[in-house]
Amino acid sequence: MRKRLNSELGRLTPEGYRDAGKSPVVIVLDNIRSLMNTGSVFRSADAFRAEALYLCGITGTPPHREINKTALGSTGSVPWKYFESVLEAVTVLKKEGYIIISVEQAEGAISLEEFRFRKGKRYAIIFGHEINGVAQEVIDISDACIEIPQFGTKHSLNIAVAAGIVLWEAVVRSA
Repeated sequence: MRKRLNSELGRLTPEGYRDAGKSPVVIVLDNIRSLMNTGSVFRSADAFRAEALYLCGITGTPPHREINKTALGSTGSVPWKYFESVLEAVTVLKKEGYIIISVEQAEGAISLEEFRFRKGKRYAIIFGHEINGVAQEVIDISDACIEIPQFGTKHSLNIAVAAGIVLWEAVVRSA
């Protein structure tokens, strides 16, 4: 085996990315404290060609040195919007016909491995504050909650890791 060069990977140019079809997924980050987590989610959004990234509340926005450090240029390719309130963002998404999914450990949450993303549907996937998670008022208006199964002693995953896992499932399983 030989490690491939970047030039051999066949990646899109920024212009090609803008014109390429997108996955029917909007990622919503609510009150994410870490700018590096936000940058990492931008990078995952680019990798899976998410339709957009909505940044809400205290979540930092580009341009910012700490976001750029982990985004590695993806803030220029992934469309994003800022909303002061996640409820405002969710209201807009609901009106546009998105299925609202909160990623949270909640009563009645569906295990990610059992949730079925359906082809032809559009999803808004909400990730909440690193400590407090998705706000109850957002869970109350969500169409579903999904939970990532975990088997260790910790109660949660890092937001950037969780976003990568859920995006993989949403894109691959709905294709």
